[in-house]
Amino acid sequence: MRVRIASTKATQKITKAMQMVAASKLRRAQTAAEAARPYADKMSAVISNIASAAAGSPGAPVLLAGTGRDQVHLLLVCTGERGLSGAFNSSIVRLARERALALMAQGKDVKFFCVGRKGYEQLRRQFDKQIVEHLDLRSVRQLGFVNAEDIAKKILARFDNGEFDVCTLFYSRFRSVIAQIPTAQQIIPLVVEEGAAASTTSYEYEPEEDEILTRLLPRNLAVQIFRALLENNASFYGAQMSAMDNATRNAGEMIRKQTLVYNRTRQAQITKELIEIISGAEAV
Repeated sequence: MRVRIASTKATQKITKAMQMVAASKLRRAQTAAEAARPYADKMSAVISNIASAAAGSPGAPVLLAGTGRDQVHLLLVCTGERGLSGAFNSSIVRLARERALALMAQGKDVKFFCVGRKGYEQLRRQFDKQIVEHLDLRSVRQLGFVNAEDIAKKILARFDNGEFDVCTLFYSRFRSVIAQIPTAQQIIPLVVEEGAAASTTSYEYEPEEDEILTRLLPRNLAVQIFRALLENNASFYGAQMSAMDNATRNAGEMIRKQTLVYNRTRQAQITKELIEIISGAEAV
């Protein structure tokens, strides 16, 4: 029991330290995620407004109009590189798995592009042959826009080669330390927001809408991926902080119970020895 109590106390120290580290990193990650939201939202609003004006145009970019098919789907699944974060990784993978199974039930072809080690490890158990690429970001100390640009270039290269028709991004949107929302967002072809499409305001664009979209759509793809990476980063540290806090509390409860058992066992042993001594003395 002494060894078990000492082992539990050592584990409690580790979980407490991990909780403090996650709490310190969460502040920066949350600030970065919240700072990226207005730009990403405004980019989506501007492109949706321009796209609504260019809707139906024969020269509309393929990233907006699509290939005209809906057969091959690429699921871009962004998860964490490490575990010990509760259900953070598994909730994203579960959402992607449900979407994949639903598409396959409809006769669609599904491919996976995994960003993050944990998502890749979980998905390869069931969809090993359907994973076309895996990107590991463990060596990246601080996420930057260049990381999202690299992913966007890989996605665009596969789209230009005709490897898929629809691309959906999966990530976890940060709400609070105890609330992270698994999110699926279609990024190719772009989904035009209804509010922008229904706007009655008329704009004149220079150059033409199609030319503007040709330049903006690839950048918007990188912006949305960058936002997803930042949201994931904040969600990971929030989930890890919460999980390590629960683990520390559970370790404290285990120590209390183990100490109680140890004291009771020790008291019983002492009582037994005293009875044996008294019985021996009376026999003499």
